[in-house]
Amino acid sequence: MSVDYGTTPSRRWSASDTVAGFLAIISIFASCLGVIQRPVRIIPFAIIIALIAARMSERQQRLAGIAVAFGVVCWTVGMTIAVVTENPLY
Repeated sequence: MSVDYGTTPSRRWSASDTVAGFLAIISIFASCLGVIQRPVRIIPFAIIIALIAARMSERQQRLAGIAVAFGVVCWTVGMTIAVVTENPLY
């Protein structure tokens, strides 16, 4: 006899959930690198990677959303720093 506690069994982590998490973390790291290096070359690709991670897995959408927001903030900061210090943008 089985007992139902009103909860559904949780879905197991799939490979796409894991890969999406790694892509989101790589996107955050690349955004940080883009602030220091050349923001026009690095940060747009980091944002695209975060969007791919958001579409890849429902479970990692929050982390991927944070990565997109982080990329936008890093884009703004990186461009500001590059213009003020007269460093190359790309």
